[in-house]
Amino acid sequence: MSWVLAAFLLTGVPGMPTMAEAVNQLGALEVAEERNASTYDRVLFPHWTTVAGTCNTRETVLKRDGVDVVTNAACRPVSGTWHSPYDGGIWTVDSDVDIDHMVPLKEAWRSGAWAWTTEKRRQFANDLAGPQLWAVTDNVNQAKGDKDPSAWKPPLPEFWCAYAKAWIAVKHAYTLTLQPEEKAALLDMLLTC
Repeated sequence: MSWVLAAFLLTGVPGMPTMAEAVNQLGALEVAEERNASTYDRVLFPHWTTVAGTCNTRETVLKRDGVDVVTNAACRPVSGTWHSPYDGGIWTVDSDVDIDHMVPLKEAWRSGAWAWTTEKRRQFANDLAGPQLWAVTDNVNQAKGDKDPSAWKPPLPEFWCAYAKAWIAVKHAYTLTLQPEEKAALLDMLLTC
């Protein structure tokens, strides 16, 4: 097992399905064309809400996914190490790390979140119960943007299996749709498991 996958398994990201669960979940997802892309606005997804005390969702994921993370009184990490499963990057400054929404907010919007309440969008944007939030290299997250797996995959092919399973789990949990090209890309990534 590579160190990237070993680091992933140690992060404690919740809600990762087994291979069989991922295949079943993928089969249950509705294939449909995306809708309402032009009406998306990031402010429609309130994110980085307070989780406990002074800690918000971003800070909580940084603590969860980091090693030896020390925070100040405001819950901001002052030291720690983060291993990005997407590209293998190792970072010791939290500003080099983004919290990626596995299924990007705009992708969720186009796939059905346009019909949700603000509260459901808040839940989605801050979901710590499933594999939706990941601490990753900031410029890799920016390169991903709002792309689905038919247009972007993590630079490390050895992480494709986990990435596909997490993407499927999130789409399934929120009953989001997917496009034919997206489904084909996910199936190809599952073949690396």
